[in-house]
Amino acid sequence: MEIRFGGLLLFGALAAVANLIGGLLLTSSGAHKLNDRFLKYLVALGAGFMLAAIFIEIVPETVGIWTSEGTGATAAENIIGAMTLLLAGYLLIQLFEHTLAPHFHFGAETHPESVLRPSAAYKAIGGLLIHTFFDGVSIAAAFIVNFKVGLLVFIAILLHKMPEGFTVASIMLASGRSRKKANLASLAIGAATFVGVIAVAILKGKSASVVAYALPFSAGVTLYVAASDLIPEVNHKEEKNPMVSIVVFGGVALFYILHRLIEG
Repeated sequence: MEIRFGGLLLFGALAAVANLIGGLLLTSSGAHKLNDRFLKYLVALGAGFMLAAIFIEIVPETVGIWTSEGTGATAAENIIGAMTLLLAGYLLIQLFEHTLAPHFHFGAETHPESVLRPSAAYKAIGGLLIHTFFDGVSIAAAFIVNFKVGLLVFIAILLHKMPEGFTVASIMLASGRSRKKANLASLAIGAATFVGVIAVAILKGKSASVVAYALPFSAGVTLYVAASDLIPEVNHKEEKNPMVSIVVFGGVALFYILHRLIEG
């Protein structure tokens, strides 16, 4: 089943709206404590689902694409390029989130009592903009490869979209910005996701090979979000509530259930 341009835009828009909702959940007065409890489980569920999607869907599809034209080289030699792109995607987010941005925390963590320098806040948001742009790249590239893969990747990304919006709003409020600017920041990272979808959809029409490169690179970005952003957040929350860690396994189980249902 091939998805059309309009369908890609719809899924991109849904992911973008989830970013904005996450920001609004934080800035809505009187709702923070309830939202925090809800989001920590969503982070854990998303982490497990994303890890399963990467290793069970995205990486096998990438290997299939890179080995389908068989040049006589071994399978390992054929996929060196793809794995290099995956590593590059992973390291790109490390660079933007933790090397260039001096203060970055993912998840439902807020610092209303602290004062974060505006320059540090904007650098952290810059890292999030790069990462959410590749959320959009992942969604579009996966759908272009296969509708089933695209749907599973979309769900995986959607699960961490609200915590992303929550995070960026938290950063803005901690730097002394207004609720309006916090919501605008959430809208901006949602827009970056939408731009990522559009970029891949347009480039696909000009070069059929774009997906072969975009899929592993965006997989590296997604792997970083799951393994280096979400899982550490889950482990931090686990100190007070072991159930949060158990929900990670629930995310993996949810992936397998949906995987079977979509296949059927």
